[in-house]
Amino acid sequence: MKQHEEGNKADLMKYRLETAESDLKVAKSLIESEEYRAANNRAYYAIFHAISAIHALDGKAYKRHKDALGSFNREYVKTEVFSREIGRKISRAEEIRHASDYDDFYIADKRETQELAEAAEELIKMIEKYCESKVGEIEL
Repeated sequence: MKQHEEGNKADLMKYRLETAESDLKVAKSLIESEEYRAANNRAYYAIFHAISAIHALDGKAYKRHKDALGSFNREYVKTEVFSREIGRKISRAEEIRHASDYDDFYIADKRETQELAEAAEELIKMIEKYCESKVGEIEL
């Protein structure tokens, strides 16, 4: 399959936000179906893609999730562009997703999964607002 490398930073940011919103929509559907392990995965990826949208505006890309999340925490949470509370929710989301995907005896529950989806939704809204404010400032 051929990949297309056309577009600018704003296009990539928008694409990644659309991907985040799609992942969140799937997570919510999986919660309704009581498929909590899979919902945790999709909600986490909604967070990851939203964070990747900000990195797109900065002209950065990371191959490893650890690097993308670490950069976001250093550049946006520790500098208080985004709250430390949202930083804690992101860390918790990463833990839950890892347990859901890799721990054989992890039992995902509805409450925890809904909290993860709510954190993803909160972060996406925050990042959308932030990106909208920055699009005019970036060098495309």
